[in-house]
Amino acid sequence: MPRQLLIDCRRLLSVRGEANSPALAAAIVARIDALPDADRHRFFERLASDFSPDPKAVLAAAQAYAAQPDAAHLATLTQATEPPRQELFRRLNRAPGGTAALVRLRRALLDRLPRQRALTAVEADLFHLLSSWFNPGFLEMRRVDWNSPAQLLEQIIRHEAVHEIDGWDDLRRRLQPDRRCFAFFHPQLPDEPLIFVEVALVPEMAGAIAPLIDKRATPLAPDQFKVAVFYSISNCQPGLRGVSLGNFLIKRVAEQLKRELPQLKTFCTLSPIPGFMAWLSKVAPASLPDKVARAHALLLEACGGDFAALTQAARLVALSGAAHHALWRLCAHYLVQLSPQPNGDPVARFHLDNGARLERLNAQANLSPKGLKQSAGLMVNYLYDLARIERHHHRFAHGTVVAGRAISSLT
Repeated sequence: MPRQLLIDCRRLLSVRGEANSPALAAAIVARIDALPDADRHRFFERLASDFSPDPKAVLAAAQAYAAQPDAAHLATLTQATEPPRQELFRRLNRAPGGTAALVRLRRALLDRLPRQRALTAVEADLFHLLSSWFNPGFLEMRRVDWNSPAQLLEQIIRHEAVHEIDGWDDLRRRLQPDRRCFAFFHPQLPDEPLIFVEVALVPEMAGAIAPLIDKRATPLAPDQFKVAVFYSISNCQPGLRGVSLGNFLIKRVAEQLKRELPQLKTFCTLSPIPGFMAWLSKVAPASLPDKVARAHALLLEACGGDFAALTQAARLVALSGAAHHALWRLCAHYLVQLSPQPNGDPVARFHLDNGARLERLNAQANLSPKGLKQSAGLMVNYLYDLARIERHHHRFAHGTVVAGRAISSLT
């Protein structure tokens, strides 16, 4: 790694560096962007080792605060425990394009972190700062439509992570009046969406994804808009992983649609269950409640002893009514019991923590290869009751999933 880069980083943190920080920061940002992978990894290591707090200063400040816990000693302790690299990141942020560069830096760091756990503290500092800088209060929500710049539309196609967009005709259908797309933007990245959500305006709660993304479907008239279905949400910036954006975007979109279209009475999702089949393939029947264990045994027998049969559309559709009911019972158990746990389904955890209600399971709702592999074709509706979001979030935070009657009857 170029020695001059570290020298310039220390210089940027000095009083002299403070005086001309934008120019110096810009030069450092350019050097970091140009680093080969090996040198970038060594740079991360030096950030961890050379730009951490002084342990002796922290200990002295902590002992002084313990002996006399007043505001002055607390301020000294706070200052002593803040890693110098946080201030380095703040000063790099002053450079033109500095914010985007730090997002890119965190993306590279996240890629490295599983193999280099010693960098956890550096990642925590970047996450702390980016969470503040990308606070939803600083973000602008914009509707994306067919008249949006071509560069933005290309990014929507490229970053769609839930239901792939099959070219321009497909995108155009998703931006018709009965379909909406909204995205968050940051003032420092005005042309780059951070995250976007796609919405279908339909007469009733959707139970299958194919009609919502059929590019040949005829757009509905506004008098048929009764339900807003959030059917896809995609992050565009891997460097912002973990920064809370999607939960605020859904709520902002719901509020805007309610103002624009007062006839909308229901706001819900049609969501995948990406972790269900992986859980089903490895769960121990002995760990399940009796009726769920019986459902497990019945379904396994119907599948010929191998749950992989559920990933084949023809075999799935041919299951008996009892086997389908067993599948629904197992999925309801998975969503209700495991979602409050850290290893619960990620999509379920997102919506339930966001204050939604687990409303309804939908059979054969996504018969694409991905939908079959992830969840045996099942999808779920999460209901966003805007008047009860905080109450539902509070209950989920304390380990309880709020579920509709149809799902509760299965568990």
